[in-house]
Amino acid sequence: MTNKVSGIVFNIQQFSVHDGPGIRTIVFLKGCPLRCQWCANPESQYQNPELTFNYNKCIGIKECALCIKACPKAAISELADSNSIKIDRAICNNCDFCAESCPSKALELFGKTMTVDAVLKIVEEDSVFYARSGGGITLSGGEPLMQADFAYELLKEAKGRGMNTAIETCGYANWDKTKKVFEYANTVFYDIKCLDSERHKVFTNVSNEVILANFERLCNEFPSTQVVVRTPVIPGFNDWDDDIKAIRDYVKIYPNVEYELLAYHRFGESKYSYLGREYLLKDVEPLSQEQIKKLRLIVG
Repeated sequence: MTNKVSGIVFNIQQFSVHDGPGIRTIVFLKGCPLRCQWCANPESQYQNPELTFNYNKCIGIKECALCIKACPKAAISELADSNSIKIDRAICNNCDFCAESCPSKALELFGKTMTVDAVLKIVEEDSVFYARSGGGITLSGGEPLMQADFAYELLKEAKGRGMNTAIETCGYANWDKTKKVFEYANTVFYDIKCLDSERHKVFTNVSNEVILANFERLCNEFPSTQVVVRTPVIPGFNDWDDDIKAIRDYVKIYPNVEYELLAYHRFGESKYSYLGREYLLKDVEPLSQEQIKKLRLIVG
């Protein structure tokens, strides 16, 4: 049966060996209710398609200027005292005309409406590798549960085609819709960033009560589902021994849960300037290997 349910996808990454067993294809869905200060995929945060500008790739308006001519809203203009452009994002409607005209791909639109069938057509290109390795499809983001109906249809259809299924989530979502999605997930990667609700809100823009309540529901209602709790360790937010011990003790009472730490990195920092935004942790340095190793010893 043809599945024409659609959602907004901003990337499909093939041949991944992380985020689930075997060789996997990761489908990144757009939109996230959190605004984590360290987010490595800022292009995923808003649910609608979004224009990025990589100034390092720009040929220059003296040599090109095709984007200025292509923009129907006059949202692109010359940047004073430079050979580059500026985007008025209050006017830009992310129509993609400028990106389509850009020969160097300095302009790129992140986010494309795709049907379930269209996504799985790409995913199934690597089906032979899934069969050999036990791999499959992983939904990521953003936050896939922002598009819960689409995520549900994707995992349901993928599982019906014999694929191993996984989802990465922060857990901040309506439980009734979330539960439907989890029914078709072999593995759930679940972020628990901090047990202190106020500090959680300062660094992510939301408190953690919904996240923790949904985690407990997940573990209690799906005891046979593999759950991997992840904590991104962010200096100045949750990099203290007591924080990691508290999360470890909170999750270890559930027998189907594994716990791991993810080291903070700044790989996504350049994307903020491409989107016309500020990276709030620009002065924060990653922890040393010794510090991460010490915290991982606490996890066991």
